Amino acid sequence: MPQARKRFGQHFLHDPGVIARIVAAIAPRPGQRLVEIGPGRGALTQYLLRACGRLDVIEIDHDLAGALETTASDQPGLTVHLSDALQFQFARLADPGGKLRIVGNLPYNISTPLIFHLLEQAACIQDMVFMLQKEVVDRLAAAPGNRDYGRLSVMVQYRCRAEKLFDVGRGAFHPPPKVTSTVVRLQPFARGATEQIEDERRFADLVRLAFSARRKTLRNALGGTGAESAFAAAGIDPVRRPETLGVEEFVRLCNAISD
Repeated sequence: MPQARKRFGQHFLHDPGVIARIVAAIAPRPGQRLVEIGPGRGALTQYLLRACGRLDVIEIDHDLAGALETTASDQPGLTVHLSDALQFQFARLADPGGKLRIVGNLPYNISTPLIFHLLEQAACIQDMVFMLQKEVVDRLAAAPGNRDYGRLSVMVQYRCRAEKLFDVGRGAFHPPPKVTSTVVRLQPFARGATEQIEDERRFADLVRLAFSARRKTLRNALGGTGAESAFAAAGIDPVRRPETLGVEEFVRLCNAISD
């Protein structure tokens, strides 16, 4: 059986109770197009394949991919892609007019850049159910005013709804990680469901700059961006702190600066 490799951040899920809870949260159905990232030794794979009839898995580890290929030889609905998920173009797996459901126990060291990579392809994604480091999920799902609310919260919540589902203890994995994990559901918004950013690069820069000085007021944090004249147009008090602004307020402020 292939061993966990530290460089890939591998921690293999083995707890049957946790596996059952994750499968129930995903609730896979026949005909749905599921993609599993980092299947490892296949703890979830067999259940997802059984429920849907077909499953694509993305695995970077040659040994693990080889073991899964052996499984796939007996189960034609399973397709193994030996690839780095950070470089993989998920959109090519979607059926015409259809959307993907993406799941996985993500390596902690790539979870944030991978989520952003996937959100760039959000048009072809129905939802994502991931197991991540608890600290990351707390930041993803945090509301304005919460101590965990920050740049990651705003950038992700602009594009999707983040719902924390349940925590998973370290003993559910082999080898056990040093931190608690959490299962989260990310559901991309339909186009037009939120106020649209006129300049996405400016939005990213604005949010980054605001939270680089979160103890300062917005006026002091953003004074060099031309934001002063935009506060009134956006209806935002410049003496507020960045962590008190909701996503829509950041969007309004960004668009006012662009104007």
